[in-house]
Amino acid sequence: MPRYKITVEYDGTPFAGWQRQDNAPSVQESLERAAEALDGGPVLVYGAGRTDSGVHALGQVAHLDLTKDLAADKVRDAINYHLKPDPVAVVEAERVSEDFHARFSATQRHYLYRMIDRRAPLTLDRGQVWRVPRKLDAEAMHHAAQALVGQHDFSTFRDAQCQAESPVKTLDMISVSRYGDEVQLTCSARSFLHRQVRSIVGSLVEVGVGKWSARDFKRVLDAADRSRCGPVAPSDGLYLTAVDYPPAD
Repeated sequence: MPRYKITVEYDGTPFAGWQRQDNAPSVQESLERAAEALDGGPVLVYGAGRTDSGVHALGQVAHLDLTKDLAADKVRDAINYHLKPDPVAVVEAERVSEDFHARFSATQRHYLYRMIDRRAPLTLDRGQVWRVPRKLDAEAMHHAAQALVGQHDFSTFRDAQCQAESPVKTLDMISVSRYGDEVQLTCSARSFLHRQVRSIVGSLVEVGVGKWSARDFKRVLDAADRSRCGPVAPSDGLYLTAVDYPPAD
């Protein structure tokens, strides 16, 4: 059976997350339904990461096996045809070896979190960004965030429902920058804990509005205590932007 790697973009607003749910719509279910319409039988779609309810993606990666041997462009276009009207699109498809696995072959995942600090309600960006009604000090947030780089016990930023075996993760990069009235956080790691990025963002906003100093933030990290975490940022502003794989894949 030929295996295809697909790069997927979606608006997570109407979905209960990536993973198939018993009583709620999911991105995985939409893709599997579209692939089944193409292939004529059940198809399993495996994603690189399980984004939460309301979380978006610009570069989610998944793989699927089909019984039909089709050109990659045909797979992309046919799945997109059957995805309508769901806000999900396959932006790229390619044939890969049977050894490729969207989740287990991944070497790094990249996330973006978008914030707009203005008093006025959002219109065009509603559901796509977190509106923070107070001015954020992006430079202070960036400075504080550098304490997270490297290997740490991230228990403070680990959701109580997290199923990871260990709270120890290695964050390769994190950056906070301002673009007009938008503040963007980007970060990269091989893997993340459940709601780790949203927990980090919420705590960095405490720095951005002047409630915490960089030293306070570092103490919160070092405490390895979930109760010390700031408010968890909403899902609206979070995007899975890309997933990296070894060159051979």
